Amino acid sequence: MFWWLSIDKISAGVLLVSSLVSMMSGVYFMMDNYVIFCEWELFSINSLVVVMSLLLDWMSLTFMGLVMFISALVVFYSGEYMLGDIYMNRFVSLVLLFVFSMVCLIISPNIISILLGWDGLGLVSYCLVIYYQNLKSYSAGMLTALSNRIGDVALLMVIALMVNVGGWNFIYYLDFLMVDKWGLVISSLVVLAAFTKSAQIPFSSWLPAAMAAPTPVSALVHSSTLVTAGVYLLIRFDKLLMTYEYIASYLILIAMLTMFMSGIGANLEYDLKKIIALSTLSQLGLMVGTLAVGGSKLAFFHLLTHALFKALLFMCGGVIIHNMMNCQDIRYMGGLSLYMPITTGCFNVANLALCGMPFLAGYYSKDLILEYIILSEMNMYIFFLFMISTGLTVCYSMRLSYYIMTGEFNALSLNLICEERGPMLNMMLILMLMAVAGGCLLSWGLFSTPMLVCLPWFLSFLVLGLCAVGGVMGYVLPMMFSFWLKSVDYYFGVVFLGSMWFLPSLSTRGVSKIPLEMSMLTFKVMDQGWSEEYGGQKLYKSLVKSGQVLQWYQDNSLKIYLLSFIFWVVVVVFMGFLSL
Repeated sequence: MFWWLSIDKISAGVLLVSSLVSMMSGVYFMMDNYVIFCEWELFSINSLVVVMSLLLDWMSLTFMGLVMFISALVVFYSGEYMLGDIYMNRFVSLVLLFVFSMVCLIISPNIISILLGWDGLGLVSYCLVIYYQNLKSYSAGMLTALSNRIGDVALLMVIALMVNVGGWNFIYYLDFLMVDKWGLVISSLVVLAAFTKSAQIPFSSWLPAAMAAPTPVSALVHSSTLVTAGVYLLIRFDKLLMTYEYIASYLILIAMLTMFMSGIGANLEYDLKKIIALSTLSQLGLMVGTLAVGGSKLAFFHLLTHALFKALLFMCGGVIIHNMMNCQDIRYMGGLSLYMPITTGCFNVANLALCGMPFLAGYYSKDLILEYIILSEMNMYIFFLFMISTGLTVCYSMRLSYYIMTGEFNALSLNLICEERGPMLNMMLILMLMAVAGGCLLSWGLFSTPMLVCLPWFLSFLVLGLCAVGGVMGYVLPMMFSFWLKSVDYYFGVVFLGSMWFLPSLSTRGVSKIPLEMSMLTFKVMDQGWSEEYGGQKLYKSLVKSGQVLQWYQDNSLKIYLLSFIFWVVVVVFMGFLSL
């Protein structure tokens, strides 16, 4: 009777209904400024009580609703994208477990239950990254898991330190930790954990490597789950972080360097999924930088709008890769607007929202953030990094559109199957509507009064001017870089900028090369050297020589036996004389 139902459709339906309930509850909680705090005791050790807590407020409910909404669309999209996969049930189960871990993290005011969701995200992300089971996927999965493990250790240390304040519900103790001697240490560890999850420098290399996962997983990871967990944790700890000026300064410096590095790298990358991944890294830098100057609510606003158009970008990229027979090199593409008009139209909308095109979703959050940054107090170095990185965002977006949609189709040997129908297209159209109207709806909901930043006219038009210059550079830079790559003088610089400042090499070969060389040296010098000379080999040679002597002695020689008999007679007689 229900033959048309499958696990992906059932899961998508449940997630969609849950997201609508959560979104409506978030609106109600926001209007009435209502908060529900649930807590039940698991066990107690003397005066230390271990409890499980849930915090339902407008922020957690809104974010949870958005996560489940995007997850529902991604799961429904996966039904056609992963068609033919014999392990489809396993894939959907892993995605649902991934979403459940994120929900646990969102609604937890308790650092222990946050760690459960945090560890769940890391473990399930490893399983999803190695889903295709080849050497590249295994390497990417291990890099992802080990990078995130550093943040897990930092959270474990936070749990150990928060024993001093009497409990692990950090919501209670934020004001106390501001004046406590351990507040600075706990803030530093939280920042370290957030850096690993949100892939800030020097932990940036795992984010493009995680593109080895299936594209629906990438759409989920880069929009609203794994990489946003670190930013969400910082938003929850924003009062504590803003107390310490050094941490705020360090945050904004690292965030701006990450934003700049990823913008340059995306302009030199030719892998479609990695370009979109580097754009995620750039937007994460923008969110963390906004947090560092005190705009936690603005960072949360951009977190929500970014989730909408980034999921759409990955879905469109997945359809393009699907039709290109799994080819991800943008140099093989071109003229796709003639073959896939609806897909490329959705891709353009998402790209323009990423650039901050007026009245799309990204504009409402991004323009407000940039004006807020201009208004805040910061030095010229950070200001210029911010503005240049914003221009680079438009630059790589225009470059991507130029390569994919203009000119002629370059991969003539490939059989291009252009089927714009079915669940994949429907999910993209729904997200396109959200990418157009979502920013406006969220700005009405999140801000009770319109936020208005008054700046001089030249500063107001600075952002638009940078976007225009970035768009022109997106057309010019590919030709310039292709010329520089042919020149020996510029080759090293272009490779350095295009490889994320050698961070992938430092995170893989850089970490393992010296220990492996030391272990080889130790093996040769100790195991095969002095320890053999004075250990096993020495004992072996000594036993061999002793055995040879004994063998010679026992060789049935009459001369040896006679001499032995005379020797023992002399000894017995001598001992007899001594006893008299």
